[in-house]
Amino acid sequence: AVTVFSADKGSESSSESGRTQEVSLDCFKSDYPPAGTNSIYSAILSRNEAVKDAKRLKSFLELRDKYVKQNVVFEDPMFPASDASLFYSRKFPMKFEWKRPSEICENPQFIIDGANRTDICQGELGDCWLLAAIACLTLNEKLLYRVIPPDQSFTENYAGIFHFQFWRYGEWVDVIVDDQIPTNKNQLVFTKSFRKNEFWSALLEKAYAKLHGSYEALKGGNTLEAMEDFTGGVTEFFELSEAPKELFMIMKKAMQRGSLMGCSIDVSVRKNDQIKTREFIQKSWDTNKKQNGTRKALGEGHAYSIIALEECDENGKDTKIRLIRLRNPWGFVLWKGPWCANSKEWSTISIADRENLKKQTIEQSEFWMSFNDFKRNFTKLEICNLTPDTLQGDERLSWTVSVNQGRWVRGSSAGGCRNFPDTFWTNPQYRLQLFEQDDDSEDGEVLCTVVVALMQKGRRMQRNQGARYLTIGFSIYEVLNMMRGENQHLQKDFFLYTASKAKCKTYINLREVTERFRLPPGEYVIIPSTFEPHQDGEFILRVFSEKSNNEIKTEGFSLETCRSMIALMDTDGTGKLNLQEFKHLWKKIKQWQVIFKRYDKNKSCSISSFEMRNAVNDAGFHLNKQLYDIIAMRYADEHLNIDFDSYICCFVRLEGMFRAFNAFDKDGDGIIKLNVLEVTWFEYYYH
Repeated sequence: AVTVFSADKGSESSSESGRTQEVSLDCFKSDYPPAGTNSIYSAILSRNEAVKDAKRLKSFLELRDKYVKQNVVFEDPMFPASDASLFYSRKFPMKFEWKRPSEICENPQFIIDGANRTDICQGELGDCWLLAAIACLTLNEKLLYRVIPPDQSFTENYAGIFHFQFWRYGEWVDVIVDDQIPTNKNQLVFTKSFRKNEFWSALLEKAYAKLHGSYEALKGGNTLEAMEDFTGGVTEFFELSEAPKELFMIMKKAMQRGSLMGCSIDVSVRKNDQIKTREFIQKSWDTNKKQNGTRKALGEGHAYSIIALEECDENGKDTKIRLIRLRNPWGFVLWKGPWCANSKEWSTISIADRENLKKQTIEQSEFWMSFNDFKRNFTKLEICNLTPDTLQGDERLSWTVSVNQGRWVRGSSAGGCRNFPDTFWTNPQYRLQLFEQDDDSEDGEVLCTVVVALMQKGRRMQRNQGARYLTIGFSIYEVLNMMRGENQHLQKDFFLYTASKAKCKTYINLREVTERFRLPPGEYVIIPSTFEPHQDGEFILRVFSEKSNNEIKTEGFSLETCRSMIALMDTDGTGKLNLQEFKHLWKKIKQWQVIFKRYDKNKSCSISSFEMRNAVNDAGFHLNKQLYDIIAMRYADEHLNIDFDSYICCFVRLEGMFRAFNAFDKDGDGIIKLNVLEVTWFEYYYH
């Protein structure tokens, strides 16, 4: 279990940073059909997402019905059919004409025979990273129709208005667009389907362009960005030159779990930011291969979707051949090496395997490649997991996530990395409390798994103002015993004389940096920062922690326990708990729950009355023998066991008694004097 809260109070950034959202990643419910046995799509929907979905749908339907009733088509004033929606820095070398699908072709359709990857062909915009992510999205129908709400059409209730949904910095947003699309000579300029009358992919690209301010803002990017915006998942990034030995099995497991995967080739030499068209690349295949090698022939700086992985028996040998299937968003195949369409390598596997693999290749833009060639020619692998489950183990875990919004402010809270000790301490700080060790801890290790994801916000939308991704990272420090529980900003001296307990591998200018750690239970502070100081920026910090599957089974707290809770936390005497009072109560209950589990060794959801003495001591209450006897007599059942409700009720009352005693003990001598009214008050609340 984990609790994350801001250590900054009273500043603009801390008021945002202090907001936390705790989401159970394995217990959401929705009307979407299950994606398969044991599949967990918890990053897609939170508990209250169904309610938000209903509100979004209502807003869209109300707007659509308004235009249907008026018999006019919608024109989006926020993303007009003008040059302002196309570019911000320079004009494209062609003339654009915005047209609705009915003006482009006869019988326009939103989706024909289901949305699939054959519907995605790149146009003249350098957004292959986005299209590679969309192609991956089509492999999972549940994810796809989360982003592309069904029941939209050009016939029934048509008003020129469509909507799409994207995960945006911790919540899902609904993006509404009209259906005017940029054309040239009556042809779509940007993304299109191979079917001339199908338009879902073009409209999805338009909605994503609106989300970021313009089409030009989509030029160049990282496939992980779009994958995350389609799922709200957790990203992993591999340099293939440094990939782990078990990479094939990691990817195979990711595919089985519904993860989205893409790959790309780094650009070795940039030529004045020149955009090479797909026609130029195709014509230059032979020349590139001879002069610059296979990587350039595949398209440096180009992104591909990973569609499948297979192992086939090699004819006449007791070995297996590992293959990977990729898709080029340009709509044609650039790979002419081993395992291309008519290569001799196909004769080295059985006829059954050969037919099976070729049957899977459903379009001209897909191709097979040996896994070794894949690692040799591609430089980056990007995986977006729908939960933070490690892909190197077989366990499936439940997770909780804390979402924190924050910012770096020049001259106040933009302190840079640890290389700048005079300002590093001014960065935003987030306290991290790890209570519960992993179920699979071995060799006496007591460790907690935590995944930290730091994402910078809004930089792509701010490109028209000259913004680029900042170089970001984070460090984690263990908080000393004397500072634990004190929600204060740690000062300069702490960082001068304390080494970090963990940190990200490197600072990098990507939208998000994600790392997995295993740390001992305790209290820590996370310091997100830019590499250089004095750089303004907003960010979102997500912290995922494992949640064991042996949760305490209880029917809830009894009325008596609830009354005790209110008596303990009702500081303003209203007989109710406000948000802050409840938050403090819940934090206490979570801490006591950890202690309870420690002594509930047989997972019976109860502890022995003999163990209650140790539990009370662990919670910080020091009682005399008589009080221990009273607790056993009052809260234990006939089998000398204390269930969770009775346990919490006891702890709530102990907490209240100690707090009240300390309030009356004005001089701190351990003795208090009470009048009749005060005795009555004690009797009423704590009897």
